[in-house]
Amino acid sequence: MSTRRATLFSAGLIAVTSLVIGLVIASRFDMAPTSAAQTQTFSPPPMNSEPLGGPIDAGTFREIAKSQTDMVVNIRTESKRETSLNDFFGGGGGGNDPFRRFFGQPTPDQEPREETVQAAGTGFVIDSSGLILTNNHVVEDATKIEIDFFGDEEGNYYEAKILGRDPLTDSALLELIEHPDQELPVARFGDSNQMAPGDWVMAIGNPFGLGHTVTVGVISAIGRPFYPVRGRSQEVLQTDAAINPGNSGGPLLNVRGEVVGINTAIVSDRSANVGIGFAIPSNLVRELLSELRGGKVTRGRIGVQIMDVEEESYRDLGLSERMGAIVSSVPEGGPASAAGMQPGDVIVRYNGEPVTNTRDLQSRVVVTRPGTTVPVVVVRAGEEVTLNVTVEELDLDNEAGTEVTASPDELSEGFGMTLQDLTPQTAASLRVPAGTQGAVVSDVQRGSAAESSGVQPGDVVLSVNRVDVTNAATAVRELNGVESGRTAFLLVQRGATRVFLQVRKE
Repeated sequence: MSTRRATLFSAGLIAVTSLVIGLVIASRFDMAPTSAAQTQTFSPPPMNSEPLGGPIDAGTFREIAKSQTDMVVNIRTESKRETSLNDFFGGGGGGNDPFRRFFGQPTPDQEPREETVQAAGTGFVIDSSGLILTNNHVVEDATKIEIDFFGDEEGNYYEAKILGRDPLTDSALLELIEHPDQELPVARFGDSNQMAPGDWVMAIGNPFGLGHTVTVGVISAIGRPFYPVRGRSQEVLQTDAAINPGNSGGPLLNVRGEVVGINTAIVSDRSANVGIGFAIPSNLVRELLSELRGGKVTRGRIGVQIMDVEEESYRDLGLSERMGAIVSSVPEGGPASAAGMQPGDVIVRYNGEPVTNTRDLQSRVVVTRPGTTVPVVVVRAGEEVTLNVTVEELDLDNEAGTEVTASPDELSEGFGMTLQDLTPQTAASLRVPAGTQGAVVSDVQRGSAAESSGVQPGDVVLSVNRVDVTNAATAVRELNGVESGRTAFLLVQRGATRVFLQVRKE
């Protein structure tokens, strides 16, 4: 049964949200995971790939707003969270939630209590049966989801449920449980691959709970890296069309009124738009709709940490040209480890196809069906080695890194890090394998070559340019032998994992 429209967020909420600073997920302020089900066959909506063209006049954007606003919906959610008075009087914590990061978490002597949190976002109808596309972060921890349609003068909300969510593309597919009497208007899809800097676009959404607002701008850039999941990037569209909290999940439209992106985040100052917004390309999400409808997006992984080959170092790695992806670490128990891959290997071909860089490799691996055995060619010490890697299923929830720290003692110039001898006590505190020999990174200067290359305090340097080191003195000797402007290849022990790093000497 439909319910009456509740009062929209007050001006007080808008004032509170204006305090949040930084990269703001452009909708709600509470987040978490879940989901699963069986994959179903579903035909995605058609996509128009005809070249964009034709004149733009004073009526162009008016017509887009008039014809496309009806398919955009307001999403209202309820979720549960623990809170206390400390939420309003400072403190630390907050995880990935910018709202809670600012206001903090309860202190140990405070009794947390559960409260119901309301939030708002945007979505759009992609099928007349009642399928609605939005952002994952709009609905991910919602206990109740209600949909409001444009032009419903009676103020009805209709209940919906989550069919599937995907954190990596920040997308979610909803289905109406209750339906309005009228036929649902449906979005048309354009080809997001056609978009280029300077192309006009329109965003429609519900910023700060102000229903169905349109803003116009251009595509500012394409292929921008965005990190919806720690350690994994997604290429997105950048736009200067105004996007604010509440716009999340709304459509970004081309000059034909076709969806080319899903608005997802902004770079903000005091939680307001400053002309830098991001949208997930529509082609990316459209390809996942069948899996989202089935409740689960399945991706592959091979179990390595990788980094790009630097222009200055490809010859030193045994390559004839700059290409491939350097394996920086191979966690034990993963597919790559089982296949014999090692830190310092450079992956140059995957399943018979050349690998240009890390993004190229990641895009190939994630679309490989888990259980498939794939030939992977690596360059190791100048020689090509073929490894057969059996791809396993990617579990985004379990992908997390750990950090350890140590304490100081001086070292060499040009890298921006200090080393000390690895003692049994230090080895125990860092939880490195028994018998490990090397030099501990005790400090990394901010802005240094070491920091930009991923060196961390607590790393134990095992070798420099493939020469084993047993203490800080031998490590310093090898590092000092590297000419300025050249690259030092470090093999380090980070906890239980070995990591390969390339650091250019300044």
